[in-house]
Amino acid sequence: MSPTSNHQWLFLSILIFLVVSFNAHFSSGVETIYPGQSLSGNQTITSQGGVFELGFFAPGNSRNYYIGIWYIWPLPTKTVVWVANRNRPVSDPSSSELTLFEDGNLVLLEQSKTRIWSTNSSTSSFGNSTVAMLLDNGNFIVRDALDSANVIWQSFDYPTDTWLPGGKVGYSNVRKQNQFLTSWRSRENPAPSLFSLEVEPSSSHILVWKGSNMYWNSGVWDGRVFSSVPEIASDYYIKNVTYVVNKNESYFTYEAGFPTALTRFVVDVTGQIKQFVWRKDSTYWQLFWTRPTLQCEVYGFCGAFSSCSQTAQVCRCIQGFEPRTPADWNLGDFSDGCIRRSPLECANGRNDTFSLVSNTLFPGNSQSLAAGNFDECQLACLRNCSCTAFAIDDGCFIWNGALLNLQELSSGKDLYVRVAKSKLVVPGVNSSKGGKTKKKTAWIVLGAVGFFFAFFGGISMIIWRKKQTATATTFEAAEDSLLVFKFRDIRAATKNFSEKLGEGGFGSVFRGTLPNSSAAIAVKVLKTQRQEEKQFRAEVNTIGMIQHINLVHLRGFCVKGTQRLLVYNYMPNGSLESHLFKKGSNVLDWKARYNIATGTARGLAYLHEKCRDCIIHCDIKPENILLDADYNPKVADFGLAKLVGREFSRVLTTMRGTRGYLAPEWISGEAITPKADVFSYGMLLFEIISGRRNREGVEGEVEEYFPYQVSSRLLDGEEILVALLDHRLQGNADVEELSRACKIACWCIQDEEKDRPSMGQVVQVLEGVQPIGIPPIPRFLQGIMDDTKEAFVFQDTSSVTSVKLS
Repeated sequence: MSPTSNHQWLFLSILIFLVVSFNAHFSSGVETIYPGQSLSGNQTITSQGGVFELGFFAPGNSRNYYIGIWYIWPLPTKTVVWVANRNRPVSDPSSSELTLFEDGNLVLLEQSKTRIWSTNSSTSSFGNSTVAMLLDNGNFIVRDALDSANVIWQSFDYPTDTWLPGGKVGYSNVRKQNQFLTSWRSRENPAPSLFSLEVEPSSSHILVWKGSNMYWNSGVWDGRVFSSVPEIASDYYIKNVTYVVNKNESYFTYEAGFPTALTRFVVDVTGQIKQFVWRKDSTYWQLFWTRPTLQCEVYGFCGAFSSCSQTAQVCRCIQGFEPRTPADWNLGDFSDGCIRRSPLECANGRNDTFSLVSNTLFPGNSQSLAAGNFDECQLACLRNCSCTAFAIDDGCFIWNGALLNLQELSSGKDLYVRVAKSKLVVPGVNSSKGGKTKKKTAWIVLGAVGFFFAFFGGISMIIWRKKQTATATTFEAAEDSLLVFKFRDIRAATKNFSEKLGEGGFGSVFRGTLPNSSAAIAVKVLKTQRQEEKQFRAEVNTIGMIQHINLVHLRGFCVKGTQRLLVYNYMPNGSLESHLFKKGSNVLDWKARYNIATGTARGLAYLHEKCRDCIIHCDIKPENILLDADYNPKVADFGLAKLVGREFSRVLTTMRGTRGYLAPEWISGEAITPKADVFSYGMLLFEIISGRRNREGVEGEVEEYFPYQVSSRLLDGEEILVALLDHRLQGNADVEELSRACKIACWCIQDEEKDRPSMGQVVQVLEGVQPIGIPPIPRFLQGIMDDTKEAFVFQDTSSVTSVKLS
């Protein structure tokens, strides 16, 4: 017998043994399926390292079952990353089975032995020498059992909504198929939705998001610069983003950045592509990066004739319309949009009217007409049976066909959408502005009916809320949403507010633990003065809808009478201030300090440059930099923050912030821009380097003022800078990093805001990407030698928190 025959005989002998002991193998969590074996019911296979599991699962409250792959370590919740039969679920997993046939094909069979899903691999030449294996990178493969390099089929070639490290997004020359990600229809339905991430057909180096058959201009990655995008650079859990080209396929792939952290990209049901990170000792997936930033910016998310509310995170049908598929709508799948309750009759417009949609962002693809006024524009639309809406905005504009991407704004424009004629008066259309009048009795009847429904609706709501209070479960919400907590639940979570973490002018902070969870929380209880109400609203509005790894995560809030509470993730290492200035505190080494400085800069750069509206924090100081279990920084306390818009047309005119960190423009009354935060960051960076308060030198010898020491000694060489380092570090620091930190800190505190860098540039300097020169000594530091008090007048200003906009 030849050596090859011996190997085959040995393999078949082992295979027979494994088939006989099949049930025992699956109960112990093996990673391999052999020919003739089946997987059914609650049987699963587990990757060798115990990272991933494959088997039947039912998403959410659905009664449909699918074959999927999900994380099992170290996550307490099931996070599905791949689905086989996403279009054809089975109803009973115990009578269904996933089988590896002897021809090497994986097949999912239901009770009647009907094929629900198959790999459709051409493997006849391998006979029964194939095996199916689940790998620790989440890839499910079918390969030759005698040649591990010969992969016949793999799930990485057929991604669903998740892009794992090592996964592929591209094109297969063999199958003549695209390899792309598509979102689930809803949390309970993994069927493909309208939204995808794929390689642009016209270019082999561009990744694009796609929704409703339209490409988003803002959703583009160039493979050559992918890893230099600030939020997803190599230091942020991914590295080696490459575009692979060979005779069989061409695709994008990437590697994980840190072995102690998990990361994944997902085309979410919201239509956004999101990067999630699971860090060591974490208890949940952190949303690290998302595009588009705002859900309502996702083209077609709400479908046709539906408007997206960014504040409420919900889609609403236009008046006169209703959801096309109510069942999907209730599950959060709005992509089918809305339809008219009554069809249009056209007939020269005699049987149609218009529904007013106020404060909205106009959809695209409008047509301009020569109509000169409201009546002419309305009539032009009525005479055109294809016209679905019109608007007056420095001219007449009409829309034909479905209306997509409507957004509710705080100060938008009026859009008139065509509907079947209604007995209700539509202001501006059926009123005198539209050239038609209605009898006053119509308003009287309408008011009476409205009062009747409002009265009994209010009573019904009270009864409903009482029932809900009695039966509601605690702390339930979908992923990434802002929770509204009940006061009694927060009181229970904090053990009646027994463990105080700190106290300040805003109120007190208490530690707590969520029920049925090990997740620790920090509860900020604000005072009930008028100013604290403003801070409460500012904090909720500012950070309630943004996510970044270097920004504190607001879980939710509570309002009870005059009490206002904010609930955050607990930061076990407290604030940066406690480590820098308190006696007996843990001394942060240089590596930790530089990481804190860089992370804080990244968080501020995100607020200034990556959010829809520019957010100025206004109170950057060590007390507002929190540290997680790994001493990673989180910018916190947004009570003074302000959204100012990209054009900075609104100017903050009343002082905010804290003594020692205020930029000169707060005193001079000039326009406040993000560069005020840059100044505060520079002062913070000096304190990180020195380990002491900057203002200590103000009351003592001028030469002891640390910013002055650094600015005046930059030209003296790196040895002098090391001498300025916190004495507790005993000179142990990366000299090049110390030099960069000192230089960029001095650039940040320049008198003129135009001379200061942006926070994005600060990040690039600290990362060593952008070179930096010697900064000039700021004028206010030069003036120290002449008049100390005058030079420090803006440093001695007390914190003022009132708000005024001009």
